[in-house]
Amino acid sequence: MDTSLEKIADSTLAEMGKNLKEAMKMLEDSQRRTEEENGKKLLSGDIPGPLQGSGQDMVSILQLVQNLMHGDEEEEPQSARIQNIGEQGHIALLGHSLGAYISTLDKEKLRKLTTRILSDTTLWLCRIFRYENGSAYFHEEEREGLAKICRLAIHSRYEDFVVDGFNVLYNKKPVIYLSAAARPGLGQYLCNQLGLPFPCLSRVPCNTMFGSQHQMDVALLEKLIKDDIERGKLPLLLVANAGTAAVGHTDKIGRLKELCEQYGIWLHVEGVNLATLALGYVSSSVLAATKCDSMTLTPGPWLGLPAVPAVTLYKHDDPALTLVAGLTSNKPADKLRALPLWLSLQYLGLDGIVERIKHACQLSQRLQESLKKVNHIKLLVEDELSSPVVVFRFFQELPGSDHGLTAVPASNMAPSTPGRERLSCDALTSWLGEQLKQLVPLSGLTIMDLEVEGVCVRFSPLMTAAVLGTRGEDVDQLVACIQSRLPILTCTLQLREEFKQEVTATAGLLHVDDPNWPGVGVVRYEHANDDKNSLKLDPEGEKIHAGLLKKLNELESDLTFKMGPEYKSMKSCIYIGMANDDIDVSELVETIAVTAREIEENSRLLENMTEVVRKGIQEAQVQLQKANEERLLEEGVLRQIPVVGSVLNWFSPVQPSQKGRTFNLTAGSLESTEHTYVYKVQGTGVTPPQTPTGTRTKQRLPGQKPFKRSLKGSDAVSETSSVSHIEDLEKMEHLSGGLEQEVLEANNPEQHPGTPSPQEADQTGTFQNRARGPKFDRPQVEEPESLR
Repeated sequence: MDTSLEKIADSTLAEMGKNLKEAMKMLEDSQRRTEEENGKKLLSGDIPGPLQGSGQDMVSILQLVQNLMHGDEEEEPQSARIQNIGEQGHIALLGHSLGAYISTLDKEKLRKLTTRILSDTTLWLCRIFRYENGSAYFHEEEREGLAKICRLAIHSRYEDFVVDGFNVLYNKKPVIYLSAAARPGLGQYLCNQLGLPFPCLSRVPCNTMFGSQHQMDVALLEKLIKDDIERGKLPLLLVANAGTAAVGHTDKIGRLKELCEQYGIWLHVEGVNLATLALGYVSSSVLAATKCDSMTLTPGPWLGLPAVPAVTLYKHDDPALTLVAGLTSNKPADKLRALPLWLSLQYLGLDGIVERIKHACQLSQRLQESLKKVNHIKLLVEDELSSPVVVFRFFQELPGSDHGLTAVPASNMAPSTPGRERLSCDALTSWLGEQLKQLVPLSGLTIMDLEVEGVCVRFSPLMTAAVLGTRGEDVDQLVACIQSRLPILTCTLQLREEFKQEVTATAGLLHVDDPNWPGVGVVRYEHANDDKNSLKLDPEGEKIHAGLLKKLNELESDLTFKMGPEYKSMKSCIYIGMANDDIDVSELVETIAVTAREIEENSRLLENMTEVVRKGIQEAQVQLQKANEERLLEEGVLRQIPVVGSVLNWFSPVQPSQKGRTFNLTAGSLESTEHTYVYKVQGTGVTPPQTPTGTRTKQRLPGQKPFKRSLKGSDAVSETSSVSHIEDLEKMEHLSGGLEQEVLEANNPEQHPGTPSPQEADQTGTFQNRARGPKFDRPQVEEPESLR
């Protein structure tokens, strides 16, 4: 490219292209040198400093820009858009610099150049997207073109609007019709830009009984138009969708065009499916958009071009009204908005433009065909032959029914109390979408919540593939990841009900119904002092749940445990994550109950011991004070005087009685030390309480993780292992019983004939049991001195 730049006669233009290439190379270079990485950590890049008097060179300034761009890479990952700009992106970025340079030309040259750029770009876009004899308005904000079209429609329908202004609108209010599936915030944006009240918006419902759930109801629209006309309103403009923002469905544009012509309404079309107009085959519903009054295109994401404006194509014969509406301008700077797109279209060429759009549609078809073969995945696609958007969700078959959960019509479901199964599928679909976004980041997936279908995952390569560089291999990887996660999803959904039943049947545990949690379930332990009717913060319960969470995570099972407040509550709960089919739910619930009970009782024991120690100290102080009083009475007052007491003690010594005390923590009482010091024997005290354990203990195989069921294929092995284990236990009991029997025979030789005498036993040193065979060494016991 450097040699081609040298052939350019305009040295400034050649230098601009060279500098832009070098600047983009520096900003996109991920392999920075060590001194550059050290410079990124300098505080000078984060803290503004004084402006240097001598100025800085271009490399230093770009280095500062790079530090500001990549300074937070450790906290936030770098955007993939910067890494995949490519050569065509450099051309688009060059257009902005070139536009500033062109604006310095003299007026005549600038007028001719801007007119040529605007006319060429308009002609190319109209021919590529089959919108003949149209004009173009280039704008940065996607919704800005529609706002200008609304101004044009107002000026066209209200002849006195320029003179009378809002008075004509007040006498005959305009009505703008929007689909219920339109992108959020579009109606509010139009009212704010036009200065219209919100009642000027009319929201048209989508089909509810027949056809797509995201297509505008044409019959109901016609009824709304007639009602507005009877009320003295003026139907002004209708916004139709060629690919809704959510699921990519296309309205019946042909029928809507006939209705708009009948009532004199301006028809505007927008949507991602308009990109398919550049292909050889176009569906009839999208092809009808070429007959509309205006349409908005977004070629930037379709072709992977950064900083490229959106385009609104329209048809109108009055240049004065388009000038008043702001769709045309005499300013050269406004016409230069088309320069980045003018450069990019020439760089890509017609074949490159068609190829990129075709590649995105093929990716959608590839994913759609693959997901048709995957169980538990439902597709929400309108046109299976040419839909560039794929929307899917996870669902589970209801037991004893022929349809999935999400296949139930909305009219048959209670809107206020939707099924728990659907809510569970929503949570699992959301989890699946997050997993896929992390595993296949180049897929550009998004998660959305639809009113009727619920949570879904959307794949729209027309908006992401060119920017992210998505390929067919990425789609195959996406399908493989979906298939690998489906067993976990189905098993978790099946275990949720079993988990709820086990928790409900277990004393001390409360099942928390949290439909937004994608896991086995949520459980809360109700301790003795738990106020079940209160939702306030519970410090004791929080402490118990924190200890329970620590114990469960120490088990090193395949389950994940988290602690958090229940929705609409401040009490702590244990959240159990996704599970496989080999999870023993009964063992899991029992372990949670037993562990929580142990933590609570240990906490109670510690609290009781603290109270006992406190009371013991108080009792000891009372007894010490009482002992001092008794000593005073026993010795007399005179002995307490220093000098007199010494003389009395010399003439008549007193032998004080030592009364020691010991505090038994187990019994919680003060005891005398006389038993210890006189008889030299310590008291055994009271036996501490036994640690609570579960009602059943499960024998695990070596290496088996907690909460794991035995594998079906290894039943014989497990049975053999259990039998051998029982036999080993019986042998140990048998041997221990034999040992006890022989010790008894040794202590009572008269009662057991046939056993050797103590003298024989002393000679041999062992007891021989003829029936059992094994020998045991007799313990050597020394005789007390009193018996020797």
